[in-house]
Amino acid sequence: MDTLTSLFDGKGTPLAKQKFTWREMATRPISKLDDDAFTRVRIILMNGIEMDALRLKNIGARFHGPLREALAQVRRAEQHQATMVNWLLSADHSPLETTVAYEQVAIEVTAAVAQTEPDPYQAQTYRFGLLEDFDHLYRYSAMLDRLEGKDANNILQGYTDIIPSRPTTDHHRAPEDDLRDSYQRDSAALITKIHAAMITAAEYQTHDYYMTIGPTFSDPLARQLYAEIASVEEQHVTQYGSLQDPDESFLEKWLIHEAMEIYAYHSCMEQEENPRIKAIWERFVDYELGHLNLVSELFKKHEGRDPAEVLQGSVPRLIEFKSQREFVRKTLAAEIDLRAKGHQFVDRKDEGKASKDYRKQLHADGVASETVSAGYQWTPGTELSLKKAS
Repeated sequence: MDTLTSLFDGKGTPLAKQKFTWREMATRPISKLDDDAFTRVRIILMNGIEMDALRLKNIGARFHGPLREALAQVRRAEQHQATMVNWLLSADHSPLETTVAYEQVAIEVTAAVAQTEPDPYQAQTYRFGLLEDFDHLYRYSAMLDRLEGKDANNILQGYTDIIPSRPTTDHHRAPEDDLRDSYQRDSAALITKIHAAMITAAEYQTHDYYMTIGPTFSDPLARQLYAEIASVEEQHVTQYGSLQDPDESFLEKWLIHEAMEIYAYHSCMEQEENPRIKAIWERFVDYELGHLNLVSELFKKHEGRDPAEVLQGSVPRLIEFKSQREFVRKTLAAEIDLRAKGHQFVDRKDEGKASKDYRKQLHADGVASETVSAGYQWTPGTELSLKKAS
């Protein structure tokens, strides 16, 4: 695929023909153990993207009266898309197992993006956040072992390492140290804009899930761990959201988001091995093309501009849904000691006083991420060993 325009050639399914029934929305879920882990990665990613599409359009409707009807119509379709996607997760996933899966999404997708991002600063930002999600996976894996006696690798299927990274205790920063330089709307590659919208959406979903699930645990340490990591996820939303140019108009951001949805669904469709799920991705590529054509017409009407001004550029390649182990290990070895100071990344010895003081106050009564993993080291087959011992 040489240019992004080839992704957008078709008119897609017109909005009026995007129909659902309750039965197909609540369709048969995937198998937790029999389906490939990357099928679940794609499901979680696309649910996060659809939820962010709803969020963006709801916020936009608060500011743009003339767009409200169109926004409401597209939101209804995307609400049902999000339902159909999210309901593909099976009920035998415990909340902690789903959490492990969420972190696998954050690691593998962000690593894939970091390697194709043409802007060096933005790529560095993705690598920085990647190492933090990598450590979150280790902490939650320890909690899964502690509370349920389960091996996280049953979810990860050997694609993602379970080892410490930049310690979660060091992720907590003063708010000003989570802001990043934004791309420039007139000069940034479209893939740069797509990446920023996509990773922001994924992190937003993770934050909201942890905020919802955390209070449902009775174990005090689990409650604290979710509170701690949910706070970091909000920092990540702040970080990735600030990569986007604030001078883009709402319609410009809407165009970019629809382009991102097409790009992501197309990536899923091209690499999905489960034919039933692949058909869903293919269907939703056509639905998103329909949404893109609708917003393109609105863009022409309300801004008097050609959407091609925004939707131009090349795609290095689609999202590569595969184990990024070697890239993650290389990044871990080279960048574990990086910290953020203002908008820049610095060595840990140069971290600013504001973030150090912020952490000191937060950690005054102890830190769950350290307690939960004390003495924990992942070894294969631990679940079978525990079952045998019992």
